[in-house]
Amino acid sequence: MSKGVTLKLNKEFKTLYYHGRSAVDPLVIVYARKNRLGVTRTGITTGKKLGGAVQRSRCRRIIRAAYDEVKADIPAGWDLVFVARVKTVYAKSTDIVPVLRRALAEVGVLPQAE
Repeated sequence: MSKGVTLKLNKEFKTLYYHGRSAVDPLVIVYARKNRLGVTRTGITTGKKLGGAVQRSRCRRIIRAAYDEVKADIPAGWDLVFVARVKTVYAKSTDIVPVLRRALAEVGVLPQAE
């Protein structure tokens, strides 16, 4: 898994929360917005509601693994934030891949599936 460009600043996350498009699922929330950088940046957030540090780290790992499956189809020039939800703790990355595909299509990053 190669380390991509990540969102790090709170300002960048808030911009997506308030000005980006979103898709909600019981496993993950996806926020997306076009950027003018020509590169796709990602960020993953996990709140304390999910559990302790071990559970939050596991959620980040499985979302990252699911994103690796999908990222080849994503065109450059997007900012993406994935927010883990309570059910993410019990999911596997193979469960999250179709959710990410559907959510990214819903926000306009991927073409709509037929």
